[in-house]
Amino acid sequence: MEVIGNFMTAALLAMFLQNSIFERALGINILLYAARKRESVIGFTLGLCYICTLSSAAAWVLDYFLSGYKYYSMLAPVLYVLIIGIIYITSLMVVWRYFHKLFREIKKFVHLTVFNCAVVGALFLNSTVGEDIFSYIGYGLGTAIGFLAAGYLLYVAHDRLNSQLVPAVFRGMPIMIIYVGILAMALHAFAGYVV
Repeated sequence: MEVIGNFMTAALLAMFLQNSIFERALGINILLYAARKRESVIGFTLGLCYICTLSSAAAWVLDYFLSGYKYYSMLAPVLYVLIIGIIYITSLMVVWRYFHKLFREIKKFVHLTVFNCAVVGALFLNSTVGEDIFSYIGYGLGTAIGFLAAGYLLYVAHDRLNSQLVPAVFRGMPIMIIYVGILAMALHAFAGYVV
């Protein structure tokens, strides 16, 4: 029961209180690009879910076995990027070799999704928040689900924010950044942050 509790706590923490988009602005540039189409949001989120979950599990293995090493904190960023790179190359080779049609569909998403600061940020936050492998996996999965929630909110607002009702000066990126800022402040209010 404690395992499920650790998993759910970490996932909910990553989804709502430490949302990678609204709380930390990790991956916002990619999400603003993806929010134009529903398929892009779903594709980016599925890729992020896959890479975050697998790399979080691998990061737990590294943290568990190497955290006692004197210089591990300096090597951790390099090792995290190495983990992500190994998972990326291995997965891409398997999909290219056995699933040609799927490879053609995901090749526009995969590079931007994998090498996204939300993935690396999730691993760094995992090393400070995570306790066991289930909390690491829960935090990685929660980061991806929080990314989906943020992407859906941006996708829903995209057409309205780029309509003729918005002054021409604010259309496009400026109004989306203002919208993200307002959502981030609302999320802070729900989390109970006080200035």
